Amino acid sequence: MNMHAKKTIKLLNNAITAFVFTASVSALGAIGMTPVQADETCQSPYMAKIVGQEDFVYVWTLGMEGLGDEQDKLVTVDVNPKSPNYGKVVSSLSVGGRNEAHHSGYTDDRQYLWAGALDTNKLFIFDVHTDPAKPKLTKTITDFVSKSGGVVGPHTTYALPGRIIITGLSNNKDHGGRTGIVEYTNEGDYIATHWTPTDSNLEGAVKSGKYADGYGYDLRVLPRRNLMLTSSFTGWSNYMMDFGKMLTDPEAMKRFGNTVVQWNLHTKQAKKVFDVPGAPLEIRCAWGENHNYCFTSTALTSKIWLIYEDKEGAWQAKAVADVGEPSKIPLPVDISIESDDKLLWVNTFMDGKTRSFDISDPFNPKQVFEQKVGAQVNMVSSSWDGKRLYYTSSLLANWDKKGADNEQFLKAYNWDGKQLKEQFAIDFIKEKLGRAHQMVLNAYSLYSANKPAAAANLLTKLEK
Repeated sequence: MNMHAKKTIKLLNNAITAFVFTASVSALGAIGMTPVQADETCQSPYMAKIVGQEDFVYVWTLGMEGLGDEQDKLVTVDVNPKSPNYGKVVSSLSVGGRNEAHHSGYTDDRQYLWAGALDTNKLFIFDVHTDPAKPKLTKTITDFVSKSGGVVGPHTTYALPGRIIITGLSNNKDHGGRTGIVEYTNEGDYIATHWTPTDSNLEGAVKSGKYADGYGYDLRVLPRRNLMLTSSFTGWSNYMMDFGKMLTDPEAMKRFGNTVVQWNLHTKQAKKVFDVPGAPLEIRCAWGENHNYCFTSTALTSKIWLIYEDKEGAWQAKAVADVGEPSKIPLPVDISIESDDKLLWVNTFMDGKTRSFDISDPFNPKQVFEQKVGAQVNMVSSSWDGKRLYYTSSLLANWDKKGADNEQFLKAYNWDGKQLKEQFAIDFIKEKLGRAHQMVLNAYSLYSANKPAAAANLLTKLEK
């Protein structure tokens, strides 16, 4: 059987898994039962979701000099309240050196977790399905820069059918913000690079405002609208600089992205460049079948932006709310949208707070809740049912706070619609683990169900 046939079978296998999941949910609804879904709301719509309580949180963690083995690592925490190990680290897998571990994401079949490193440009691929409690490192990609044609700083690793698409933050020519997005197969084979539009080369896109800077950061999709969006941050020369030094460097402060780019999801053709000034970071898209919009927030100008489809079918960008007091630069970082599209959680790094906004009217978000999580806070992950939220602390190794304010943690909370109640907290410095950056959820249940006999028979025939 040739390689093309094997890849076709794998894609069909993934599609069948997703179909089985959807059919199971539909069947539960038909008999009056509501399925309990407990997955993060920021994950790719192409992935199968967790049904029931999540069992683990994987924390992609930066090594700290003088702490433990000093290496970046994937830390596994048991988060099932029924487990005797609830709230405890059950495994820690070091990957060698300090690479500026940053973000991670699953393949569409959810069997592998891809994790990127912003400094060394390595990509680490972990097997998380054989034993979800103890992931294994199966492959390390070390030629990302050369294969991609010069993209530096692999950030978002995002699942598309049979492949991973990766946003870059920089390039190997000037270490500035000019970058692109890169496609790989799930197995780790390079496919293509798509450069982000600039003033000098719009790559076929339309410039709708003042900027076309070519910067990159996050990526999200709305398949039913053939939409892919990317946001923008800053290049290697800034994100590897000491935060205090950068803030006092006028030239460095000019080197931040001011754009969101609309792409054709299927062809990866850039279509439109929006002005979103102030470094728009995470993008989160609505889940409702008629909700044609996504949100982002700007780190430097502390605003929530709405990217939406207008009545004529064209996509637009609009600032719709402030986060905290913008003049004080609270530095909005991660955001998380609830699955019913009614709440948007926004973390602010400098004051260590999490806030929730009522987004029932996406054009008029209203803050309805605020709570301090720690001296600093970065990432937030919400379970699909909205009842559990997880928080981590680290932004970047050189941007984290110093001294006593350099808190490094994973914290878990229950949310009852009115208040957050802490369930457990793990001090990553006390445990000699490092800087807790980004997290994803996982569960045994995803890998225990057998596919229907008909699907198995179909696969057997295809393999022959």
